[in-house]
Amino acid sequence: MNDLSHGAPPVAKGAAIPSHTCERITRVEGRGASLVAFDTTRPEGFRFTPGHYARLGVGPGEDIVWRPYSIASPADADRLSFRFTRVPDGAFNRRFERLRAGDEIRLDRRSFGFLTLAQVAPGGVLWLLATGTGIAPFVSIAADPSTWKRHERVIVVHSVRREVELASADLEHAMSRHSGAERARLRFVPVVTREHVPGAFGTRIGALLREGTLESVTATRIEPTSSRVLLCGNPDMIRETRAWLRERRLEAGRRGLPGQLATEGYW
Repeated sequence: MNDLSHGAPPVAKGAAIPSHTCERITRVEGRGASLVAFDTTRPEGFRFTPGHYARLGVGPGEDIVWRPYSIASPADADRLSFRFTRVPDGAFNRRFERLRAGDEIRLDRRSFGFLTLAQVAPGGVLWLLATGTGIAPFVSIAADPSTWKRHERVIVVHSVRREVELASADLEHAMSRHSGAERARLRFVPVVTREHVPGAFGTRIGALLREGTLESVTATRIEPTSSRVLLCGNPDMIRETRAWLRERRLEAGRRGLPGQLATEGYW
């Protein structure tokens, strides 16, 4: 176990407040060969909006590797939840692989990002399109009560390589906070590209949009007057999907005015 002290260290009067706290890992779960999900303690005073990401640091002393990870937990949870894809020989991955529940990890005091509901106009159907670990901010958004006040329905499309990486269980847990009526307004569309999984599509999100498959299976047309779309995940998916959405005349907000489209660009 690392020798960092848990939580914010004491600060002498007049001293600068440290930019991060030292939190404790409470759960580590491997999902298949490539995906890791984990929880940490949450320091008092840490605030975030569903859709934000946090900066996490691993490593001893001054040899810290920092990486941004979207927060999957509800905004009022007492733990912070994250997931990441293992990267062979990745600097963060090598250090994290040695950690277990009870070990410590650094957390930037701030949260970041623009992949929030404030970036899109209220009303209509909210589409949340994600690949891989890009689903994390959408789990947090689905758990938030304001989502269901702002939008009539929510459609979550999650594309992964292997079935074990699907976030269906995470979404079910997030939706357990809501009434049956709200749960009925969520549609989950799984996409698994490297395995044949009954009930899941096997084609990339971009192709499913171009072919009209997603609109057909959900009986919902994507158009600027009634659709709001958030994208998170693989940069190629984001570029391809954003271009298609712009052909449908969905645009990101401008000068503080919410639009119909928002993406996360920290990948």
